[in-house]
Amino acid sequence: MNPPQPASRPTPGPVVTAPDGEAAGPGGTAARRPSARRLCAVAAGVCVAVLVPLLGTGLAVDESYEIRLPGDGATALLRAVLLAALCVHVGELAGVRLARRVGGAPAQLPRSWAVRAAWTGVAAAVGQLLLVAGSGSPVAGLSGPALVAAYATRPGLLALLEANAFLLAALCAAARRPGRAAVPLAAVVCGEALRAHPETTSPEIGTALTLVHLTATALWAGGLLHVLRTRWRWRHDATAGRELLVRYARPAALLFAAITVTGVCSTLRRLPLAETFTSGYGRVLLAKLVLVLIVSGLALAARGRLRREAAVPGAATRPARAEVVALAAVVLVSAVLTAVPLPPAPV
Repeated sequence: MNPPQPASRPTPGPVVTAPDGEAAGPGGTAARRPSARRLCAVAAGVCVAVLVPLLGTGLAVDESYEIRLPGDGATALLRAVLLAALCVHVGELAGVRLARRVGGAPAQLPRSWAVRAAWTGVAAAVGQLLLVAGSGSPVAGLSGPALVAAYATRPGLLALLEANAFLLAALCAAARRPGRAAVPLAAVVCGEALRAHPETTSPEIGTALTLVHLTATALWAGGLLHVLRTRWRWRHDATAGRELLVRYARPAALLFAAITVTGVCSTLRRLPLAETFTSGYGRVLLAKLVLVLIVSGLALAARGRLRREAAVPGAATRPARAEVVALAAVVLVSAVLTAVPLPPAPV
């Protein structure tokens, strides 16, 4: 007769360590916390991105008792979406070219956002066209006669041009000819340069300044976003990721200089010094200036940590991510700035 065997103990499930060092149960509840936090952060960011353009124009103008433009909140929101789509698409074109110049880099690139960005730009441009047709109400602009009348106006014609340009860019990206999308995207930049507060005196100078300013901003913000996405894709090759960020940092300094010079020149031409603190345009411009200073500090911090990445891989990633967030805030405030009435030109 065999001796009785001891009762077998149940095999414990896998132990998951929580981010704070505590062990979670078999279900791995603590392992799911970072995902929940990430979702909450994304949701909060989307809410802020929507509320800032919608409410920013009213907060800036109401304090100075200026006359608000019809549909200014919706205009600012659609302009923010359009500028963001432009930055993502232009930045991807530039980022892919930089990645291909990295010697010995992995062949894998992040998933393209070009088609989605282009279609988002189409939707934003069509929304602006409906606003023009409906005099601030997109529902009223759905009627045929109103749309025909909108085509005869400068804002309506530019919105139609941008919608068609984004459509061509989407087709180029979908046909796997992404380089050809540069031409329609350049048309979008020109349309935005012509749209931004048309001036009665020397409009060609203001258009040229805005053209350079917007192009440099799209390359800086969108390029950094794509570089960080590519670096995450290459996270197992620290050398290639560092070289990619170094290649981006070199032209980024020139882009920052172009943004600064054109921004200062445009401000001196448009905003009287006495209206800086008393007008809505001046207050929004000051908010944008503060954000640009924050972006500059984060950029310098990222470049400083980039020199130490040989010893500490990924040291520049955190300030570079914060720089992208700050650049997104700059795009939002810039959209609000285009929907705020311009003060009288200095004599």
